[in-house]
Amino acid sequence: MRKRLAGALVVMMSLATVGRAEKWEIDKTHSAVGFNVRHMVVAKVPGYFRDFVGFINFDGQNLETGIVEFTVQMASIDTDNENRDEHLRSADFFDAAKFPSAVFKSRKVIKGEGSSFKLVGDLTMKDVTKEVVFECEFNGVVTDPWGNTRAGFSAQTKINRQDFNVTYSKKLDTGGLIVGDDVNIMLDIEAVKAKS
Repeated sequence: MRKRLAGALVVMMSLATVGRAEKWEIDKTHSAVGFNVRHMVVAKVPGYFRDFVGFINFDGQNLETGIVEFTVQMASIDTDNENRDEHLRSADFFDAAKFPSAVFKSRKVIKGEGSSFKLVGDLTMKDVTKEVVFECEFNGVVTDPWGNTRAGFSAQTKINRQDFNVTYSKKLDTGGLIVGDDVNIMLDIEAVKAKS
């Protein structure tokens, strides 16, 4: 009886280990947080946030059990124009001195076809929290030449900046906005599994 009980415990512990989520840290050197927004109606201006941190908890296979947390430092905005970047950091836009970061925390993952999935969570920016849904692609897992396990993800979503109190709204004589309300956000993420 004792041997049978001990065997059952070993099996249960093994199953728990297989299904346990592991922490993966985002490799900033090989990741990017980008966006674009309409300018003067006729063009899209791209930009990046250069300073961010985050982690993903999942078992390397089952995306539905995954958890994501991500923090972006708003002052790190880079649109390849320092005057414009300073304006974006100001109270007209992000007010980065008062609201230094934007934070995303996932609530659920919805599996799609093949390697695609939806990541549903809360984005907080300028003390406003709204649900956003990222359309994502899981790009697989690989072991690098130094023995680290890496996973890749791509994600994109669209938000209305007015929803987050980014309300600068100067208009052209023709009526269109100088800076559009819709912001496309694109993430390319490489994450490294933390070593036990």
